[in-house]
Amino acid sequence: MSEKKPLSGYVKTTVSGGVAEIEFYHPAHNSLPGALLADLASKILAAGRDEKVMVILLKSAGDRTFCAGASFDELISIEDESTGKKFFMGFANVINAIRTCGKLVIGRVQGKAVGGGVGVLSATDYCFATRYASIRLSELAVGIGPFVIGPAVSRKTGLATFSKLALSPNEWQSAQYAAEVGLYAGVFDSTEELDTHLSEVLKELSSYNPKALNQLKKVFWEGTEDWGNLLEERAIVSGKLVLSEFSKKTITAFKNR
Repeated sequence: MSEKKPLSGYVKTTVSGGVAEIEFYHPAHNSLPGALLADLASKILAAGRDEKVMVILLKSAGDRTFCAGASFDELISIEDESTGKKFFMGFANVINAIRTCGKLVIGRVQGKAVGGGVGVLSATDYCFATRYASIRLSELAVGIGPFVIGPAVSRKTGLATFSKLALSPNEWQSAQYAAEVGLYAGVFDSTEELDTHLSEVLKELSSYNPKALNQLKKVFWEGTEDWGNLLEERAIVSGKLVLSEFSKKTITAFKNR
């Protein structure tokens, strides 16, 4: 009998063999409401502090959707700038947790990623996916924009590619395209093949000098020291835009498709 998943979703950590596996789930296509975002950031930072952990694997539950991004129910319910900023800081805090946790974060993307989900996978240090893991930055289509996640995406893809993704919010890009622009280090035909490869990668990384891995992490993130302030400023922008009549109407229409 399969394990029953809680309706409110979850974030859970399992540590084994030097690997902290952090899994998130939400019944609405693994979207991330504020409570799950806060829990996800907290668990990433906790794994970073755990001396038994050499490397972190970030994944979601289910088969064909990695993460649908922001919770539309929460977006619609935002009524003031303070609440708007707080919500978008959820994604900022997850990205900054990955950036500052001190351990390599490996991404496992088994299916589609939208909006904030693309931001989360972009922030991982080394990311692998299945051929079903297409991506889309949908924010402009609902009256806002990929402001908070933009630095994480453009850091991997470059500004030109980020611009293309941001300005084509209704277009899906294939997993192979995502690999070509630097988001995925490898694309596999099935989840089974993906997991087999990840098992080998995690075993190998866990055998390396932890101090060397930590120093590499610092090198990978050079030039992002201002992201604490930068992403907060971006969250303020998004928090204001989501209050506009245009955004309210388009988010509601998008949700009811």
